[in-house]
Amino acid sequence: MLLPPLLASVLTLDAPTIFLGGEGTPFFDWLSNSLLVSAIVSVFIIWFARKATKNMSVIPGATQNFFEAVVQTLYDLIESIVGAHMVARVFSLLATLFIFIVVANWFGLLPGVGSIGWEVINKTNGEEVKFIPLLRPTTADLNMTLAMSTVFMIFWLYWSLTEVGVKNFLNHIFGVKGGLTGVMALVLIPVFLFVGVIEVVSMAFRPVSLSLRLFGNVFAGENLLTTMITLGKQLNLPTWASYLMSVTIPIPFYFLELLVGLLQAAVFMLLCSVYIQLSTSHDEGEEH
Repeated sequence: MLLPPLLASVLTLDAPTIFLGGEGTPFFDWLSNSLLVSAIVSVFIIWFARKATKNMSVIPGATQNFFEAVVQTLYDLIESIVGAHMVARVFSLLATLFIFIVVANWFGLLPGVGSIGWEVINKTNGEEVKFIPLLRPTTADLNMTLAMSTVFMIFWLYWSLTEVGVKNFLNHIFGVKGGLTGVMALVLIPVFLFVGVIEVVSMAFRPVSLSLRLFGNVFAGENLLTTMITLGKQLNLPTWASYLMSVTIPIPFYFLELLVGLLQAAVFMLLCSVYIQLSTSHDEGEEH
């Protein structure tokens, strides 16, 4: 049954498949509502980029001008962090992550996302009726945010090893810092080895922290908007008052979520840039 947009549903942790809840359609059993949104967002970004760059001119139109401004701003920002020696290698991935995340975050604010779907009977739980939304904000799915973080960390490790070499990479983590030599360096070796182990653990947790930060903020924001939309109904107000509140109360929160969506995309990209800078910066006297 197709539900009207005003019947908002609280976002659940799982991202269910959109065809009968995954029952009876094995071919589409993998297609979750968040994956569908990921595909829609990706197609939109590709279409817009193609539209902006298809007929480029010296005097750009509005679309080309906007696209060039975004790309140039991101390029300058990333270069200021990772340095001129790395920006050409990392820009495409970091800029793609930022653009995808911000568009996905804002897409989740469109009317109908998370509120239009079907009701199915969950036979495994006493004939309970379960609501399956057709569309779910893709960054409110931990699978997607964890996948993006993991892909970045794989590239981060590759860039770090190829830029500074395995020896310098390990020395950066476990080596004695401060240019100490002689007896003092030998005394401090166990300390820096212990610090290196802690650093390795922190590196291993980077994809977890990156993914949970983005997922948590978007997931909480979606449920906050749902609560504001259904506040009148929860207070058992008359139908007309509930409808009026569902339209007016969420407005300031929508502006807040627009800002949060942009900030979370920027934080994700900036943290990735800082991680690259920390592992690829050449120390004085380092072997190349």
